[in-house]
Formats: sequence, C-alpha cells, structure tokens
Amino acid sequence: MARPVTLYSLQWGDLDLNTVCEKAKSFGYDGLELGLPDHLDIHSKDPAYLSKIKALLEKHGLQLHTISTHLIGQAVCDNIDERHKAILPDYIYGDGDPEGVRERAAAELIRTGEVAAELGLKTVVGFTGSSIWQYLYSFPPVTEEMVNKGYEDFAKRFTPILDAYQKLGVRFALEVHPTEIAFDIVTAERALQAVNYHPAFGFNYDPSHLGYQGVDYVDFIYRFAERIFHVHMKDVYWSDELKQAGVFGGYVTFGDPRRFWNFRSMGRGKINFEEIIRALNSINYTGPLSVEWEDSAMDREHGAKESCEFVKRLDFQPSAHAFDAFFEKK
Repeated sequence: MARPVTLYSLQWGDLDLNTVCEKAKSFGYDGLELGLPDHLDIHSKDPAYLSKIKALLEKHGLQLHTISTHLIGQAVCDNIDERHKAILPDYIYGDGDPEGVRERAAAELIRTGEVAAELGLKTVVGFTGSSIWQYLYSFPPVTEEMVNKGYEDFAKRFTPILDAYQKLGVRFALEVHPTEIAFDIVTAERALQAVNYHPAFGFNYDPSHLGYQGVDYVDFIYRFAERIFHVHMKDVYWSDELKQAGVFGGYVTFGDPRRFWNFRSMGRGKINFEEIIRALNSINYTGPLSVEWEDSAMDREHGAKESCEFVKRLDFQPSAHAFDAFFEKK
C-alpha cells in the first residue's frame, strides 16, 4: 500500500467523534479527514482542545492529514439565499445580509487555516461557491464580461484568504465540483489564472464530480500535477440508457432511479480507479486517499467497510525502475 486511506467524517456528522473513530478503525481505515463543523470546533475556548483531538485520534491509531470546510467555503462567493441558512452556523449566517454572510465566511476560512496550522496540517479542503454558477446554461446569452466578473469576484474574495494561508504554511484545496468557481478542467485552469497561480491554491481531486459530466478525470491529474493537494476517492454511476432526469438532475434527490447519474460506493460505479492510481503514481502524489462515502441505496457501514477494502486492494507503490531494467546482465 502506497498511501494512507482515510475516511471523510462529514457523512457521519450525526455521531460524536469518538464513535466515528471507533467505527473508522474497525472498518480498516488509517485515519480521518475531519469535516467542519461537526467534528472540529475551531472556536473552542479550551486551550487543550486541539491536543485532545490529536490524542483521541492517536488513541484509536488514526492519522490526521487534513480538515475540510465545504459548507463555510460555499458561502464565500455564492449569491446568498435561504438555502445557506440551512447549512451555515447561526454566527455565520447572522441576519442573512449577503455581503455580511460572505465576509464572515471568509474570516471563518482564515480561522480554519490557523487551526490547521496549529494541528500541524498542510491542507484545508473546501468549496469556494460561485457568483456565476447560475449562468452555466448560456441562455439568455451570457457575455464574456459577465463571466469575467465572476472570476474577478472569486479572486477578490479568495486572494486575502490564500495570502493568509501562505503565511501560515497551509494550502487551500478546492474540490472541483458543480456550483463552484471550478467544475471541470477548463474552469479549473481559469480559477488558477484568476488568482495568478497563487502557491496556496490547488485542488482536492474527486473524480466522481467529473466523470458523469463527460470530463476526462484522468487527464485532470496530469494537467494539474503540481496542484493536486488532496484526493477524494468516490465513485459515480451514469446510465448507458436514456433516463427521465438527465445530467442536470431534474430537481429529484440523489439516489432517485430516474436520474442519469448517482454516486455509488467504491467499485460499484463507472470511475476507472486503476488509471487514477497510475496517474497519481506518475505525478508522485503521496498524500492520503480519502474515502468520501456517498451511496443513497446502501447501508453506510457496509459501504464504508467495502470502500476501504477496495482502495487498499487497488493502491500500490510505483516502481523505481522500468520492468526490463534488470534484463541486461552487468
């Protein structure tokens, strides 16, 4: 096995951290990716709080490589509405004034970077949100100026965050994902350009958000080799047949059989993880492989266990030599 296999904790947010640790260890995981705010309080007044978190994981023999703040990050660049009230803490949403929400979310992201540094971590995973996602389908016609303004807004809001992260020795890994400023290869490149290839900005690679779109998810790894800061292992299935709800989802919930695509437990979808592992080996990625388990049709404990087994069976160390390097006798 070349890399540690970790479990993202956000899908287990209804359980306390000790219980999640017990389950993750019993499933065979090497560590956790802690999801905020459920399993890490970045505003704890207890001076020993972070030491206690590390001690708890160590007690269970679990590693910690990154923390994730998807819900807060979403609010930094989004057009704020009532949906955000459901996912944000009250002290971030406040009175719901959009600019106030965005400013408080940005400050929270910086605080998250500070906590990551205090924990000795190098990477924070999260979302950015997007002020232009609603322009995805270009009708009425969307002008280039409108799109440019969206990337300018992203750069304006995230550059101070990235500057703070750089000073802390921490990197922000955007999970390239629909509803974010980057959701495929073209927009990922555009996001990098918008922040002038800031050294603290890169990507959390998750093939499940690319495959069903028709995006070359293996090529993504090669194109952004130096910007792959973290990796999510998540599978997705898309239909070979026409369905009632297409790529855009038809406003039906995840798991609905009428959908063209749905997330699935590892090895049960259509993502070619063999090629992903070979690509990660090629770019010398040595970080964790974090299982973000999402399968609406499966018991999560069954799925988490089989996903851990799948990843550990699939992963392998790269060779230091070509296979025929030893044919020639000296």
